[in-house]
Amino acid sequence: MIKSLNSHVLCSPDAAGVLTAKLPTTPNQANRKKKMANERVSLTIYRVIVYFVLIVLSLMCLVPFWMLLINSSYSTSEIRQGFHWWFGGSFVGNWNSLMSNTNIPLKTGFLNSLIIAFTCSILTVYFSALTAYATHVYQFKGKKFITTFILAVMMIPTQVASMGLILICNQLHLLNQLWILIVPAIASPVTYFYMKQYLESVLPFEVIEAARVDGASELRIFHQIVLPILKPALAVQFIFAYVSNWNNFFVPAMLLQKKELWTLPLVIAGLKSSSPDTFDLGQIYMLMMISVIPVVIVYFIFSKAIIKNLTSGAVKG
Repeated sequence: MIKSLNSHVLCSPDAAGVLTAKLPTTPNQANRKKKMANERVSLTIYRVIVYFVLIVLSLMCLVPFWMLLINSSYSTSEIRQGFHWWFGGSFVGNWNSLMSNTNIPLKTGFLNSLIIAFTCSILTVYFSALTAYATHVYQFKGKKFITTFILAVMMIPTQVASMGLILICNQLHLLNQLWILIVPAIASPVTYFYMKQYLESVLPFEVIEAARVDGASELRIFHQIVLPILKPALAVQFIFAYVSNWNNFFVPAMLLQKKELWTLPLVIAGLKSSSPDTFDLGQIYMLMMISVIPVVIVYFIFSKAIIKNLTSGAVKG
């Protein structure tokens, strides 16, 4: 090792015999390296904790579905013996007994749920987007009051608001009609609020003004410009509206008394309340598994939009 003219630089030959200069490590550099090492350790610990929590939460969400799938393959006596971790041999038997059960309107219930869920979801997202567009773009008297009133309705529990609808339908003799479940779905304050916040973050007024200058009508602007911009938000809210209407039990139970008009949640409730002689847990779990399939299919169709745009409607800071 050769000491150069500069007392702070040391020169030592490398593997090829060439002299290379090496600067001595200063206290600041040593502290910086120690700090970076500590940060890496802290980051590793943080990631381990986060991944552990996410795995636990994922298992909490997936285990009920796994239990549902497993129990649908066991008979009533086998289910009552305790939980099983793998499939049994009664899947086909439960399926056949469910399909041959004449005490419940399975096919009509499934069809009624599809009609109500899809129709309500489409109407909800469309008219909520239309209302959000109107209150976002236009300036008119009472605009602030209308917006505040719609947001105040969000504070009312759904069950409390539904009681008024049930009383009106009883007084006007509007029971046992599917459309009475579809029309009120047009008004959705939560969906409106999401759409309005999304429009405030992505829709500049210059685009609307340019379309008006080109001679486009207001409805054409909404359908050909605004709706394509709202596609991510429409997909997310369609999922939420579909799941909500598919699982809706309270209002249909109050308004639909004829069996041929029952939705799938009512069919499941009817199967659970059957007599002890015909009570079959295998059929119940099989029917619950069938009722989950459409929701899972719709979710996977729009899953990419949900993951990318779940928080896109947040207020810009």
